[in-house]
Amino acid sequence: MTNITFYGAIEGVTGSAYLLSTERSKVLLDCGLFQGGREVEKENLKALPFDPQELDAVVLSHAHLDHSGRLPLLHKQGFRGSIYMTWASFDLLDVLLKDAASLQLRDAEWENKRRRRARREEIHPLYDVDDVEQTLALGFGVNYRQRTPVAEDIEIRFLDAGHILGSAIVEIFIREEKEEKKLVFSGDLGNSSAALLKDPEVVEEADILLLESTYGDRNHRPMAETLAEFEDIITEASTNGGNILIPSFAVGRTQEIIFRLGELYQQGKLRHQAVYLDSPMAIAVTEIYHRYQDAYNEEDKRAMSQTYRKRSLHNFLPVLRYSVSTQESMALNRIESGAIIIAGSGMCNGGRIRHHLKHNLWRKQSHVVIVGYQALGTPGRALVDGAKTFKMAGEEIAVAARIHTLGGFSAHAGQSQLIDWTNQFKAPRPRVCLVHGEQNPKQRLKQCLDSTGWNSLIPELGETITF
Repeated sequence: MTNITFYGAIEGVTGSAYLLSTERSKVLLDCGLFQGGREVEKENLKALPFDPQELDAVVLSHAHLDHSGRLPLLHKQGFRGSIYMTWASFDLLDVLLKDAASLQLRDAEWENKRRRRARREEIHPLYDVDDVEQTLALGFGVNYRQRTPVAEDIEIRFLDAGHILGSAIVEIFIREEKEEKKLVFSGDLGNSSAALLKDPEVVEEADILLLESTYGDRNHRPMAETLAEFEDIITEASTNGGNILIPSFAVGRTQEIIFRLGELYQQGKLRHQAVYLDSPMAIAVTEIYHRYQDAYNEEDKRAMSQTYRKRSLHNFLPVLRYSVSTQESMALNRIESGAIIIAGSGMCNGGRIRHHLKHNLWRKQSHVVIVGYQALGTPGRALVDGAKTFKMAGEEIAVAARIHTLGGFSAHAGQSQLIDWTNQFKAPRPRVCLVHGEQNPKQRLKQCLDSTGWNSLIPELGETITF
């Protein structure tokens, strides 16, 4: 008898965690942070709903924190097994978990200043860099399409999911007496219109499928329309002399934007003097992308190879500059025109982008290009919704810059792409469990699948399914 229990990314899109239990083994799929408002993030403070010491292994679909960010907590609570992931995910995990630990330490220090003044009990960060180092010591890199044993009766195989570098669809093979059962976990499936990475690989057979549903209720704007608008913004900004600010997520989105700017540069359409990547984490991630160019799709590899013998995002966009130090970042604020500045955080709720907004938002010739999802309650969402002022450290900055929202750069598959990928399974079709989505997208995707003969269900948090 084999069970799968749903412990995260069930009532939303964060906290991914699914426990696979057989008569002989226990393997956890993902161990992600809950992210969002304070109430959601309180879930990270709770003890894990299973005994980490009983786990044989963890299998990680990709490095994003909503899939990996509780791994150090797992270690702190007694897990000493192995963590399996692709090699690129292993390298990205080192960067993302250490950054998360640093941010948690900083936030705890700020909160404790307030608590000391109020004579309240101080808090501790969820984990520190030492916890991360001990967690990374449990990691094992695995090649795509390499069948690998992870427990006595369980083997896995990673296939390319095309979502971010190293992202994987996980095939899980379970030996039960004289038969083999197969569970497929989609992870996060990539948008086939996105740059650099390959399309999600096809899977044709499974007994049960855990399918993400982030955009289960809609399709993305066509990429051709998005790129046309992006080009128009670049042209307009070069005409009126303004800077362009691009708040961007460090993993995936930043590298896509650099590539798209490279396309415009190679076509002679990028007149700006320089593009600045002002994010130490995004710089580190971009260098990791450079090391794994075999993961790029053939079309984009050819485009990059036509410019210089040595293929790289830097060569494809020669005006790209890295701003690593705080001093280099501050120097950008003295540039009044002619610069494109890419910085985090992607929702403008932290990071260096906030300082660039402070120095540019009030200039009517400036442009802010929103290229990612902006959650309700974030400063980025306020800008998208037409805010007239931007608050920073108690100061209100007037918003005179042009705010542009580009909707086609998502790294997730849209509804039709999810359905097309699922329809490649052969008969007998697997049972489908919809995960990693808000309620409406999951319900809409379920309706679409069931109307064409699928047997799909939406598990509840903590529910166990036997297969």
